Amino acid sequence: MSAASSSRRRTSADWTRRPERGSAFLIRFIVWFARRAGRGPARVLLRIAAAYVFATGGAARRASRESLRRALGREPTLAERFGLLFAFASTVLDRVYFVEGRFDLFDIAIHGAELFDERGAVLMGGHLGSFEALHACGHARRTIAMAMYEDNAHKVQSALAAIAPEMQKDIVPLGRIDSMLRLEERLASGALVGVLADRTLGEEAVLDLPFLGALAPFPTGPMRMAAALRARVLFMAGLYRGGNRYEIRFEPLADFTALGDVSRAERESRVNEAVARYAACLERHCRLAPDNFFNFHRFWR
Repeated sequence: MSAASSSRRRTSADWTRRPERGSAFLIRFIVWFARRAGRGPARVLLRIAAAYVFATGGAARRASRESLRRALGREPTLAERFGLLFAFASTVLDRVYFVEGRFDLFDIAIHGAELFDERGAVLMGGHLGSFEALHACGHARRTIAMAMYEDNAHKVQSALAAIAPEMQKDIVPLGRIDSMLRLEERLASGALVGVLADRTLGEEAVLDLPFLGALAPFPTGPMRMAAALRARVLFMAGLYRGGNRYEIRFEPLADFTALGDVSRAERESRVNEAVARYAACLERHCRLAPDNFFNFHRFWR
């Protein structure tokens, strides 16, 4: 393998050690206010909250500045840097309405819907745009399960669970003995399984791949999981386009349904190739919507 795609073990994950921003009370208050007052007034409050975080979140502000600079290919203006944070806050707010099924509030364009059939599939997204926007497309009539680590954004997840308790049954916690079995059952029933695949949790195998001008570590675990499940893999991005507009995009990444009894080396090669395609696809969409790359942690080597 080339140096750009060599596999290695990553022993630190900066983002996992940082506490989740915001108090549980404040998050629940914003959710309550959004539901009672409506999206317009809630966005006024959201702008104030975003300004506070922008002023006080030094480490997150520096990391997002680097991400935006790389995606834009130049130094971002102050307005662009705040715009990224406000776009992120907007997608978090809109999760309230997506889990409530208030799709009438949004203008949503979908690209790549023809890629779906009756079969299940793994949808690999990233910290780009809104993954919850997926529920707004026509395929939301099918079961959509999220494969995720339970400690990720625990405060926000708890607030959303209070709105729609039934959504908890469609979350499959990773790292448990029965995780793979539960995911296999979902895929066999034709469900769509979503996973965020751009961030490593720490001690796991990664590929160092070119990403926005420098090498960055991409975990191979999510793609290995898809290969073990013999699943089709599609890239998914729910790009926030300002106001009430979203653009949902799907692209094919890999098809492991006919993987068969290939050698370990061949399986490893196919997985690595698929991870490289994922990184390239994510890079392209980051350049397409720079203000949607919500990376607030140290990412590049």
